[in-house]
Amino acid sequence: MTEDHAIEVRSLSKTFGDFTAVDNISFNVNKKEIFGFLGPNGAGKSTTIRMLCTLARPSGGEAKVNGYDLVREADHVRESIGLVSEKMIMYEQLTAAENLRFFGNLYQMPRPKLESRIDELLGLVNMSDWKDTQIKKYSTGMRQRINVIRALLTEPKIIFMDEPTLGLDPQTTLSIRELIRGINKNGTTVILTTHAMIEAEALSHRVAIIDHGRIVALDTPANLKKLVKEADMTVISARIPNMTPAIAGHIKALDCVTAFDQPDAYDIKVSARGSEGFDRIIDSIRHDGGNITMINTNEPTLEDVFLSITGKTMRDQAEKPKVTRHRGPSIAPRPRGR
Repeated sequence: MTEDHAIEVRSLSKTFGDFTAVDNISFNVNKKEIFGFLGPNGAGKSTTIRMLCTLARPSGGEAKVNGYDLVREADHVRESIGLVSEKMIMYEQLTAAENLRFFGNLYQMPRPKLESRIDELLGLVNMSDWKDTQIKKYSTGMRQRINVIRALLTEPKIIFMDEPTLGLDPQTTLSIRELIRGINKNGTTVILTTHAMIEAEALSHRVAIIDHGRIVALDTPANLKKLVKEADMTVISARIPNMTPAIAGHIKALDCVTAFDQPDAYDIKVSARGSEGFDRIIDSIRHDGGNITMINTNEPTLEDVFLSITGKTMRDQAEKPKVTRHRGPSIAPRPRGR
């Protein structure tokens, strides 16, 4: 493992019976970077993260996390990482301090250091006044702040964050994003999984996109967007007050269209390749009797890159069934001396 890499993945695979969830992927994560990891549901994103957190055993390949072998040195991997899972890991009957104390004890942190760290982290997220209040009395945003700092208790070198702002209001979302930047500025490597493309673009130094179990793109957000522009890609937003399923179906059927999204009943967003893509989409709408009251061509965003590469709308992803995964070991390290 090189000195510049926090994570090295080589030919990593995971199968469930006849289904290949992760298919021979290789990539590196640099130390002190925010690494965005994106993919449609069922693409292998969560399975990859579970393997890197030692929650699932690889079927093939190898990886090193903080210099430790993922399989042979799993305990050391767990001791050196933090995990902010999509599901909040807290006990509602306990206070914030009691929750943090419980998880710190799992890692056998010395009591004075643990108490000092609890006070430091509660201050970091402006929660000191709520230290002795039961979690069940917290708002969703307050719970998520405790969920994040719980993963920071042991000062991990790498922290995995799975949908850290999911379901939060705009103000709390902003505070969590600023917290992520602060964590990274202090030297912690952050692995960020999110469906919020704006979040990935704003925070990530580099982004990997996984689809059908394979890494299909990996670069900086700026360079990924250049790929779309260089491919002669047109991104169109339009409003059609008399939108129908037939209009949408005929647009999606055009061979130049690479991605189609319909945020609401009247608005569409379409990505198309080729110099004639714009004209063909307009002709299709008008042929079906569609009335266009607004149309814009936009600079590509990371979401446009995502949809262009995966060829799926976010709605299609949400409807795709999930693969049942085996339960793995706890993220907490095994007690020493046993």
